[in-house]
Amino acid sequence: MDRIELVESSQPFLRYLEEWHSRIRDESLDALIAGRPETVAVVCVDVIVGFCSEGPLASPRVNRIVAPIVRLFSALHERGVRHFILPQDAHAPDAVEFMSYPPHCIRGTREAQTVPELLALPFSDQFTIIEKNALSAFIDTALPDWVREHPEVTTYIVTGDCTDLCTYNLALHLRMDANARQLQRRVVLVEECVDTYDLPVDVAQQQGIRPHPGDFHHVVFLHHMEQNGVEIVRRLR
Repeated sequence: MDRIELVESSQPFLRYLEEWHSRIRDESLDALIAGRPETVAVVCVDVIVGFCSEGPLASPRVNRIVAPIVRLFSALHERGVRHFILPQDAHAPDAVEFMSYPPHCIRGTREAQTVPELLALPFSDQFTIIEKNALSAFIDTALPDWVREHPEVTTYIVTGDCTDLCTYNLALHLRMDANARQLQRRVVLVEECVDTYDLPVDVAQQQGIRPHPGDFHHVVFLHHMEQNGVEIVRRLR
């Protein structure tokens, strides 16, 4: 397949993708909780300083999800939800991942800290912080044990960044883990609380690195997650 053929053959799917994305709807938070807050956990991946406001990988797009995440956390807590799980980059200084990305969010630095807006919530002492040294929140972390130790949790609400990287790995692992173990589990991703960074082609070419169109990656990975059993909602109201 040559370059022109690839572009032309992709057009019908891109039109479909745009239409699919426009049909994503809000859902009721009360209906999701269904009077059983003990069965609900919210997982918020990598909403830390180094991806929101400071450092080489900080992104204004990602920073914009902080306010809706704070609102969602508050609404969940008001309804009795007490499981707030925050997997976060806390890299070793010599992390192998730095072969693919600039050094970022090194353990013990400000970049690796939870954003101040979440820490300011009066119930932030109830957060379960889980450090990770890779894109995956499940590999060599405390998260698999937490999930297995809380079988009462049957609904996981997914938030965070980036849509196509850590959030994708998190949501798909929660879904595949439930599939493999024959568990009746809902994995619900809230779009207004998820985003990815944008790096236009012309800017990337000037810098000699790979481009990363944020809108495209955001929507195509949302679609891929839904295709594999993750529920995508616009907002939880």
